Amino acid sequence: MKRRNFFKAVAAGGLSTAFAPVIKAVPAENPIKTSDKPETNIAEAMAVPRTKDSMPGLFPGNVVRVNHPNCVIDGKPSDEAAYEMLKSSMLALTGKKSLKKAWRMFVGPKDIIGLKVNPVAGKLLTTSHAVTGAIVRQLEEAGIPRKNMVIWDRREMQLHETGYTEENYPGIRITGTECQDAEGGFYAENGKLYSDDRVDKSQFLFADVEGEYDAYTMPYMVNGGVNSYFTRICTEEVSKIINVPILKNAGSAVTLCMKNLAFGAISNTGRLHQNLWHETCAYACAFPPLRDKVVLNIVDGLRGCFDGGPAANPQFICNYNTMLVGSDPVAVDRVGHDIVIKKRVDEEIQKEDKPTSLRFMQLAEELKLGVADINKIDLKEINL
Repeated sequence: MKRRNFFKAVAAGGLSTAFAPVIKAVPAENPIKTSDKPETNIAEAMAVPRTKDSMPGLFPGNVVRVNHPNCVIDGKPSDEAAYEMLKSSMLALTGKKSLKKAWRMFVGPKDIIGLKVNPVAGKLLTTSHAVTGAIVRQLEEAGIPRKNMVIWDRREMQLHETGYTEENYPGIRITGTECQDAEGGFYAENGKLYSDDRVDKSQFLFADVEGEYDAYTMPYMVNGGVNSYFTRICTEEVSKIINVPILKNAGSAVTLCMKNLAFGAISNTGRLHQNLWHETCAYACAFPPLRDKVVLNIVDGLRGCFDGGPAANPQFICNYNTMLVGSDPVAVDRVGHDIVIKKRVDEEIQKEDKPTSLRFMQLAEELKLGVADINKIDLKEINL
């Protein structure tokens, strides 16, 4: 499979359909046992002192849902509807009467703010430019200059393919961990991956499972072995992160806030999809580069999908006509989960909710990243 076709396969069907990495256990020094799963270094993350910005943030257990029946017109999300939905969400979440004051609770003009979007499903179902544009517009209105904004994801190439370009977002840096040169190559003349310089090898999620990849797969993993390194975007380049995932499924679970962060911020993820998916979603978010910097989660539910996720299949794309906002990524995921699963049941994709689909949220709650118990979540619903 040629590199460009591999990339298209990833966009169409996700990593698991693009390749099947060799997985094998390896010995580890000072192993930390986590039930019957491979050892990880989650205890090291938990030992790092929390900060005032640490998850679940300013409003633990609070989620705002705004619905707008006309937020998608002829298949295209509406810029103005997205702006009004976001405005209503921010005011309801914070209790402020001023939109500027609402935003200033989370970010300031000296912050470098990373907008973590999700273009993995390609043009059919990327984080909409209506929602991203509304965030940029409101940040500017709150006094945040464009030069202090960064739009990022794991793959810079996917950002460009889905319209996240300098032309469409003048003055805002567009970047990713995995990158190519002008000719589409991944390697420099010395044979070194360009992406290798974009990961921080001092901060990583260790899991006692080794990923081995062929020559075509390696550029998309950055490294093999037992460590998944955090991107320098999170560890060095931004001071605050606004997480902007899409409302969509991953089998009978959902791929919203925590999945967007975890699998978008670390390298060498192929090995983690098989029996550590739930753990990775929770554990990666417990490390300081994510735990202490993600201050707000804005789920783009204007359009989403209920099956085939995280890829995009036209027959499963729908207009949820909604937006979820909260500082607590676990609570937001829990509310989003119920929306997606209800749609799956209504469409007869599955008969009922599967308790195992909540596992990563429960793990995250155990790590004090947020609230997973639906009965303890304060949901405010607004209909525009």
